[in-house]
Amino acid sequence: MPVSVAELCEQKEISVDQLVDRCGLEPDRVRAILLGRWTPSPDERRKIAAVFDLVPDDISWGHKTPIQHLYGHGPG
Repeated sequence: MPVSVAELCEQKEISVDQLVDRCGLEPDRVRAILLGRWTPSPDERRKIAAVFDLVPDDISWGHKTPIQHLYGHGPG
């Protein structure tokens, strides 16, 4: 079963800074991916998966942040 990037970092004892250095992506992008706020592109997935000697399909890339409706109730 695929695991998240955050879980892989915890298992392999890789810090955010180490992941940034090893994958070559922007720090803000890596943090957003770790927090589940950004779904990475196929190229970003390959770069991150390579850090762990995995293929992208071995990793869970889904959003963790709940999607909320921002619409109001309409005019009074």
